[in-house]
Amino acid sequence: MEKMMKGLKVGFAAGLISLMASPVFAKSISLKEAGPTLWIFIIIGAIIVLLQLVPAAILFFSFIGTATTMALKKEEKVAEEIVVSSAQPVPVKE
Repeated sequence: MEKMMKGLKVGFAAGLISLMASPVFAKSISLKEAGPTLWIFIIIGAIIVLLQLVPAAILFFSFIGTATTMALKKEEKVAEEIVVSSAQPVPVKE
């Protein structure tokens, strides 16, 4: 019963989508009658898309710099010292 209901829901949704996608909505867009609101919408949309290039460029060049540094850097072995702040001498029994 549940499977049949899911099938009916999918069929109903597909039917509604096909009715909405009628040839009325498939006409070409004419910019001759476009008002200032449409142009403001297009300009703001373009600005938002272009602003996304800033963090994308930062991340891209950061990745390139990191990969290049790792590939070209010579390995230098560094001896690490462990420093304990409250070190006390331990008596050694012989």
